[in-house]
Amino acid sequence: MSPAAAAANPSGGPEVSPAPDTPAASAAGAGVLMSIGEVLAQLRDDFPDVTISKLRFLEAEGLVDPQRTAAGYRKYSRADVARLRFVLAAQRDRFLPLRVIRDHLAAYDRGEPGAIGQAAPLTDPAWGPRPSAGADDGVRGGLGRGVGAASADGRGVGGHAPLAGHGGEPRLSRGELLERSGLNDATLVELEATGLLRSRTPGWYDADALVIAMVAAQLAGYGLAPRHLRAYRAAADREVGLFTQLIAPLRHSSTPAAHARAAEALRELTALSEQLHAALVRIGLRETLGQ
Repeated sequence: MSPAAAAANPSGGPEVSPAPDTPAASAAGAGVLMSIGEVLAQLRDDFPDVTISKLRFLEAEGLVDPQRTAAGYRKYSRADVARLRFVLAAQRDRFLPLRVIRDHLAAYDRGEPGAIGQAAPLTDPAWGPRPSAGADDGVRGGLGRGVGAASADGRGVGGHAPLAGHGGEPRLSRGELLERSGLNDATLVELEATGLLRSRTPGWYDADALVIAMVAAQLAGYGLAPRHLRAYRAAADREVGLFTQLIAPLRHSSTPAAHARAAEALRELTALSEQLHAALVRIGLRETLGQ
């Protein structure tokens, strides 16, 4: 955050934008800039778990660069919102790490042939269609579709059959989990033995299990076995206990409003935890490597 932004918003809390510089008629109007709260409202329909902290994190990671008012308030353009949609969908639907998404966006910004969005520019549904659901260059085929959704040809994200489950709950068989993650069966057995990965119902795995399996497979390429990852499980369990205590009063309430606040608090706490962990690892690596 710039000094001006910090002075304008010393608490670091959700920003409340001053009166817009342009009439508030429509977000589709030419040259309209939106506050971070307005952007959050735009994204929530497709990405219900997104939070203001998540948007700030993506900015800190260099994936979006909103303008700033003289008072330091963020102002997002149409292109910024489309860019955020691309990043969020690539994470959700393709489970791509931020460094890969950053590379795709950098190639797009350079105008490289074949880069993301060349065939169908990054757009936001408020101002135009999103990239074609049928096109797939490794990322674009997953845009705008949930983990369990199918593409135009009836296949799921990345050409796989969609995850299907009862009541819309995404699920994978053991064979599908191994195929999509790139794990071998012995590594999956070890992940389950160390408590890092569990099936939701016997023989079936959800989207979070797929994320863990894919990350474990990539870390294995660096020589990290499941036994090296036990600390992540222990740290996660400690956070679960801490966060459960924080939201317990809301969870015990019988009102729908309290339950909604509890769900929002969990999303926010999860996003903040991710940011804190990533920052601490970066700091530790810089100090250790002398960078």
